[in-house]
Amino acid sequence: MPEHSTGDARRDRWRSHRAARRAEFVEAAMRALTEHGPDVGMEHIAAEAGVTKPVLYRHFADKADLFVALGQRGTEILFERLIPALNNEEAPVPRIRKSLDAFFTTVEEHPHLYRVLVRRSFAKTQLEQDIVGEDKELIANAIAALLGDYLRALNMDSGGAEPWAHGIVGMVQNVSEWWLERRTMSRDAVVEYLTQIIWSAIDGFTRANGIVLDPNKPLEVNKVVKLTEVDRTSDAG
Repeated sequence: MPEHSTGDARRDRWRSHRAARRAEFVEAAMRALTEHGPDVGMEHIAAEAGVTKPVLYRHFADKADLFVALGQRGTEILFERLIPALNNEEAPVPRIRKSLDAFFTTVEEHPHLYRVLVRRSFAKTQLEQDIVGEDKELIANAIAALLGDYLRALNMDSGGAEPWAHGIVGMVQNVSEWWLERRTMSRDAVVEYLTQIIWSAIDGFTRANGIVLDPNKPLEVNKVVKLTEVDRTSDAG
């Protein structure tokens, strides 16, 4: 085997090891967040991972680097649930309801992670990167494309798809932040309220254009969301 091939294999193994260790530390950070809340310190994360802080900093350049890795993991968890729900081939209202439930279930299961990402405050440090804002933009753009496809399939003007999608996503995020702090109703209740609000807007818009849709009957044409995860990975080599 040529010498350079052996060197490449060693580098690949090292990169793989580094990536695996980073992933382990991110999971430790998730557990530390659950236990200590948004004011978690790097010492808590290191202790949860069973290492010292210097070892932790060998795999993350700084707190911002770990913050981005946590955002990446949070995005993965959300998209693993949200994309199948959005693309489920069923009636409009159940599809809306399941998509909202996927989002609110994720927020409910990882409240401290959501707070950290929304506030951009991690390990007592204020950070600049707006990961929630980036995900919101990504989801809104994908939903805008989806709405546009449906409107065109129904021979309707698709010009309002983009502001409509951004309005929906903004409303859902604002309600989720309110709900997370207040908890004056159950997850099922808030999901149902939002489902009916969103469907009422769709129903009113289509009726104004002479089209009546059955909320509990699948549409003849099924459109899917083209949603891919934004690449925030840091150089782990």
